[in-house]
This record gives sequence, structure tokens and C-alpha cells, in this order.
Amino acid sequence: HLAESGGGSVQPGGSLKLSCAVSAYRLTSCGVGWFRHPLHTPRRGREGTLVATLTLDGTTTYSSSAKGRFTISHQVPNPSDPYYWTFYLQMDNLQTQDTANYYCTADVCGGAPSYWGQGIQVTVSS
Repeated sequence: HLAESGGGSVQPGGSLKLSCAVSAYRLTSCGVGWFRHPLHTPRRGREGTLVATLTLDGTTTYSSSAKGRFTISHQVPNPSDPYYWTFYLQMDNLQTQDTANYYCTADVCGGAPSYWGQGIQVTVSS
């Protein structure tokens, strides 16, 4: 019900844009968000560090490391397919410490999402 795309490898200072298609049935007032978990580090269940969130009224929040460099946004559903929404994470001025698996999530109440995507890898290296 959540599917990420757009990951890959980039040099420091570069940009990537992640996309996530989410079923409208997963959308709640708690909104959607992006979380991340370091590569090559064991992940215990649905573990991740908050990167950014977006509620349906347009309110955004960012981690201190993401603020000023990352932008979360969404796209109005295609009228021909209103049951899926797409939201994005534009990441600029990427640094090596941004290297991680990134997860799109939904129903992010209290910072604990109910729904998670499979994750997508972002690698920043020179």
C-alpha cells in the first residue's frame, strides 16, 4: 500500500527526489512521513529516525538535520486514479551522513507510523 521510488547514489552536495505512492485508505489526519535507518545497521522491527512529516492540511515538520535541505510535498491525485496519492522528499545538498534506507510511512500519529513502505536506499559518497 506504500511504494517508494527514486533512491540511488549521489556525490556529496548532490540532490535526489524520493517518491511514495500511498493508498488513500492509509491516509489519516496524522499524515504521512519519511523516516530513515542507517545502512548496514541491524533494524529492529519498524525502526527508523524521523526525517519529515506532512499532514493533510499542509503542515510540515522536519528533523534538525533535514531542515533547510529537504522538502516534503505531495501531488494532487490524478482524477483517473483518485485512490492513490503521491508524496515526495526532495533532498538537496546531500551529505555522507544522509546515507540510509529511507521509508515512506502513513498514519504518523505521535511520531509512530502505522504503515511502512519497504524502504529505498540512498547512498551519498565521493
